[in-house]
Amino acid sequence: MIFHHVDTAWQGDGAGRNFGLNLAGMAEGEGALAKMQADGVHRRIAGVLLGAIFLLGACADNRHSTDGSDGVNAYPTNYKSDILAAMHAYLDDPTGIRESEISEPAQKQVGGLNRYVTCLRFNGKRRGNEYAGVKEIAAVFIAGRFDRFLDTARELCAGASYAPFPELGKLSR
Repeated sequence: MIFHHVDTAWQGDGAGRNFGLNLAGMAEGEGALAKMQADGVHRRIAGVLLGAIFLLGACADNRHSTDGSDGVNAYPTNYKSDILAAMHAYLDDPTGIRESEISEPAQKQVGGLNRYVTCLRFNGKRRGNEYAGVKEIAAVFIAGRFDRFLDTARELCAGASYAPFPELGKLSR
């Protein structure tokens, strides 16, 4: 005798629950075993095919573009407001910044990858009312959003055209 299907169920009258077995679908002979094995094979094949479809679907839209059309190199349309928000965390004292200038975003090589970079020059406070001197940093953008500042921006910002950035001087704590 071969057991084709075994169900487990909770049974009881509400006062206490008893665990019971429901031996359903008992079959005799090898016909039931062959059917059970065939069903298992069909399920495995269907699972493999479904997995392959998902895997191929995930790879289908994996485009690598260097022209900026992919989402990673989207132009940072809100670059000024993103930079202003990030300067609060970057500077110990974001108030009273002088001589602030900014460049338009331009694509540059950062760590071997093509990214939009905006260059900044400013004279920020060191402590109290003492100024540190003019500093040049680069803001790196990924997918059109601010990613990080680079303190070593001399090479990235060489030849950048700067415009006044008075909004930086108006930051508060």
